[in-house]
Amino acid sequence: MAMFEDRVDAANKLCPKLKAFSGNKDVIVVGLTRGGVVTAKAISDCLKLKLKALVVKKIPAPSNEELAIGAMASSKDLYWNKGLLKELNIGPGDKAKLVLQKQNEIKILEKELGIKKQNKDFRGKTIILVDDGVATGASVIAAQKYLKKNKAKKIILATPVIALDTLINIKRYFDRIFYLIKRRDFYAVGEFYNNFEQISNEEVAKILS
Repeated sequence: MAMFEDRVDAANKLCPKLKAFSGNKDVIVVGLTRGGVVTAKAISDCLKLKLKALVVKKIPAPSNEELAIGAMASSKDLYWNKGLLKELNIGPGDKAKLVLQKQNEIKILEKELGIKKQNKDFRGKTIILVDDGVATGASVIAAQKYLKKNKAKKIILATPVIALDTLINIKRYFDRIFYLIKRRDFYAVGEFYNNFEQISNEEVAKILS
C-alpha cells in the first residue's frame, strides 16, 4: 500500500524532521535530478532554504540497461558496485566507455536544465541532499563524493523512503540520514507513492528558474 500521495506530500511529511535547519543561511538543499528536485523544492520552501540541483546518472550494466552497476556525478565522482563488476566480469575498458557515455549525458542534461556547476557553491556549507527514495544508494553515494570533494562541511541525506540494507550500508557516507520509512522488502521507490509519474526536463528547469 502506498504511503504518500506524491513527491510533494512525502516532502511535507519529511520536513518536520528537518526543522532544526530552518532559515539557516549556511544550509543548502540539493535535489537529485529529476524526481528528487521536486521533493527538494518542497523541502526548501518549507525550511526557507536555498535550492540547488545535482545531475547524477546511474551507470547500467552493458548487458542489462535496468541493472545499475554504479552511478556518477562527474567523471571523477563515481560509485561502483564492486560485487556486480566482478560478477558480470566488467573490466577497465568497459568502465571507461560507460563513464564517457554518462559524462556526455550529464553535460547535455545540465545544459537543458540550466544547471551551472560552481565548485565554490558548496564550500563550508551544510548540504541536505534530497532524493524521492533510496533503493541501492548508488546515486546518493556518487552525489556525496561530489559534494565532499567540493568542500561541503556536512552532508545530510533526507529521503522519504529507504531500503533497510542500504541504510545500514551507506551510513558511513553521511553525517545524518533522515527518513520516514525503512523497508527490508523493498522493490522499487514508486511502490510507496500513489502518483510517481516521470518528471520532465521542462518541469525541473521551471523549478530551478
